Amino acid sequence: MAAVDDAPRDTQPSDLAAEDPSSEDGPSTPPLGRRVPPPGQRVPPPAPREPLTDPSTARTPPAPTVTTPKPTPDSSPTPDSSPTPDSSPTPACTPKPTPASTSTPTLIPASTATPTSAEGVGPTLIGSVQRAMRLLEAAATHPAGAPAKQLAREAGLALPTAYHLLRTLNHEGYLRREKGVFVLGAATERLSAGAAEQNRRGMVADTLAHWCDLIGVPVYFAIYRDGEIDVVSVADTVGNPAVEEWADFRETGHAHAIGQCLLAQLDDEARRNHLDRHPVRSLTPNTVRDDRTLLRRLDALGRMTPVVEQQEYALGTVCAAIPVTVGTTAATMAISVPSSQAYRLKPATRLLQEETGKLLRTLAFSISI
Repeated sequence: MAAVDDAPRDTQPSDLAAEDPSSEDGPSTPPLGRRVPPPGQRVPPPAPREPLTDPSTARTPPAPTVTTPKPTPDSSPTPDSSPTPDSSPTPACTPKPTPASTSTPTLIPASTATPTSAEGVGPTLIGSVQRAMRLLEAAATHPAGAPAKQLAREAGLALPTAYHLLRTLNHEGYLRREKGVFVLGAATERLSAGAAEQNRRGMVADTLAHWCDLIGVPVYFAIYRDGEIDVVSVADTVGNPAVEEWADFRETGHAHAIGQCLLAQLDDEARRNHLDRHPVRSLTPNTVRDDRTLLRRLDALGRMTPVVEQQEYALGTVCAAIPVTVGTTAATMAISVPSSQAYRLKPATRLLQEETGKLLRTLAFSISI
């Protein structure tokens, strides 16, 4: 009979087995981070895991916001600051591109600039106007007129086109049809008269400018036309300015040398008619006071005598005018100087008379008779 070991034991066989490292089930030491419940307590089942999601349908987390610095003219942005294809910056933070207008413009020299037109090759010309001008030029070479066929041939136009243009020119008065031929009309004659008047005025202006430089004083040219004083042209310089027309020359002929010289060339009836329309009135303390005094002065002058006026029109200015008569047209050349230089008036007037005599033929051509 085996003896019974009554010695007390502190551990259970299951505990020894758990502590035995040579046990088949391995050590019972719980893994790190896992709480071991006390003996006799039921361990709850682990929480169910979320099912795996298909990568193609997985939600992509928002991309980080990338701010790209603005490029400067001297430096370009680095590759690190550019957004990657997988992450696009939000519109609020996207840098605005630099406008093209902020770049330095390229200057084109004027000598290389091309003419501006719809085609970019030259000015726009109206062909119908050019063809009409060719017909007018052709008609002007035939004082007795020419038929439509001849004008069309000389202008290089088709006959139907020439007929349309000739009909229009006849309607507007530039051509006139008489006995089957076309001659220049009244409208063309008016254009010709206007061009001739402009040419005459240009010649007068050139002549006065020459005398102004030669004599060194302002020079005036005026005529008496249609009952009025007409100052045709004036030549002056910065150093020798003309008299300021502070009162209308046409209405104050009694007060200035130009008007008195022109009135002296008229007959008594024409003078009185002029003074009835433009009565004498005082402009300065030296102005003539009444018609009777003025008429007596004009009678005493003589037809070709120079007229001298001492501050009657404007204080501080003295003037002289010499008569220029061609046919029935009264004309005058005049000069003016400051009253402080009145000593220059007489020699300047003498020189102006000499120059006028040399160019009298040119002046006669310049006056509308």
